[in-house]
Amino acid sequence: MHMQLLHNNKVVIFDRTDYGPSNLLLPPQTCQNATVFDCSAHSLLYDVASNTFRPLTLRYDTWCSSGSLNASGSLIQTGGYGVGEKAVRIFTPCDGGASVSCDWVENRAYLSSRRWYSTNQILPDGRIIIVGGRRAFTYEFYPKNPGKSVFNLSFLAETRDSNEENNLYPFLHLLPDGNLFIFANRRSILFDFVNHRIVKEFPEIPGGDKRNYPSTGSSVLLPIFLTGENNRSKTAAEVMVCGGAPPGAFLKAARTVPKLFVGASRTCGRLKVTDPNPKWVMEQMPSPRVMPDMILLPDCNVLIINGAANGTAGWEDATNAVLNPILYLPDEPDPTRRFEILAPARIPRMYHSASLLLSDGRVLVGGSNPHRNYNFTARPYPTELSLEAYLPRYLDPQYARVRPSILTVELAGNMLYGKNFTVTFVIPAYGMFDGGVSVRLVAPSFSTHSTAMNQRLLVLRVRRVAQLSVFAYKADVDGPTNSYVAPPGYYMMFLVHRGIPSVAVWVKV
Repeated sequence: MHMQLLHNNKVVIFDRTDYGPSNLLLPPQTCQNATVFDCSAHSLLYDVASNTFRPLTLRYDTWCSSGSLNASGSLIQTGGYGVGEKAVRIFTPCDGGASVSCDWVENRAYLSSRRWYSTNQILPDGRIIIVGGRRAFTYEFYPKNPGKSVFNLSFLAETRDSNEENNLYPFLHLLPDGNLFIFANRRSILFDFVNHRIVKEFPEIPGGDKRNYPSTGSSVLLPIFLTGENNRSKTAAEVMVCGGAPPGAFLKAARTVPKLFVGASRTCGRLKVTDPNPKWVMEQMPSPRVMPDMILLPDCNVLIINGAANGTAGWEDATNAVLNPILYLPDEPDPTRRFEILAPARIPRMYHSASLLLSDGRVLVGGSNPHRNYNFTARPYPTELSLEAYLPRYLDPQYARVRPSILTVELAGNMLYGKNFTVTFVIPAYGMFDGGVSVRLVAPSFSTHSTAMNQRLLVLRVRRVAQLSVFAYKADVDGPTNSYVAPPGYYMMFLVHRGIPSVAVWVKV
């Protein structure tokens, strides 16, 4: 149900905790603690490199919760259901022999409001904002604000459909001007979280389809280009929202007998939120899609994967799994050529699946449980416990000759705002370097319910490239301009040559 990549290339994976024992036992010493719900694990730490895992201990229910990495790389995980609705859980990664001691640290009553289906976003000052949730028309911060700790946001009440909601897991994107873009249902606002005011409301996305849970679509902030001499007020930002379901889709699937699965939305909308008078530009996906995941790839394209063609999110409320991922090319000038249909997956990934980008350029995909209980024999959509790796085309062996490899990153400690640094790299094949490279930072996202919280891709300015030897080169690069475009924390840094990315190295901004 939930996944987060950490800066040691391990992935925290977890589900809800209140449906009985899992197939993975906790260590005996953990089970001696009477506060543990059962002696099985509902969370694990997955080591991508070794394809191994170890159990982690969760006590307070994480069902449909939210998360974000903080500036030091710890996962701050918030809310959930029942005894977990006000909980904050912290997982701090560790390496080496001490790795067996890394586990969740939980505070059951930290939050001021219950947060079930809320969304998190790290802010320029390192705080995390937690927005919304079921019947929670408010937001709050981690760490807590001194004094008042919870703030009303009437926009959340206004966007709630009375019988279907359709505004849960709102889409949040931090913009280069330091304000927050918030999208719920069909509406979106520019929000000043410092002064607690709505700066402006954007036009409604056209077409009538609902875009948030349970009519679940997905959203990305398209790559931010820092390649010019722009200051923060001139840095362009564009949001994209894809998929969803028509009004009434949830009620027809959940309460009609027999169930009626209406066709999902096939539209995507792009909004240049930094334009003086922004307007949605609508496009058509090759097929309808509800519950898609949208992943920013290091080549600046968008992978749309998982989901169904009919119904909505919810127990047994969707059918007709969409197995073919779609590649979206944001910079393709011909709108009719922006969507490419890719080879199909073999495993349907429906409700309660997740996906995220790994530092080697693969996309990790896992889960799927569209049933109220775990059901491993249901057809056509059983509860699915497998993980898969999707390999984008840039990983094809034919590109090995031009694929760069990063040798060193020369930094004075952390990557500093507005400061330059150098990257030494090699191109394997003699004479294949085309004279240009791009350096890109990708923030690792928290994935749940088709929402990639904190996902972000920055294209940095490369001032010059010098050749050091037959195969080696050095690039002089400008760091991100400020914390509005790059909130503090760990990023995967990819070097891209001829559209082919290297394996990423982790840097701390």
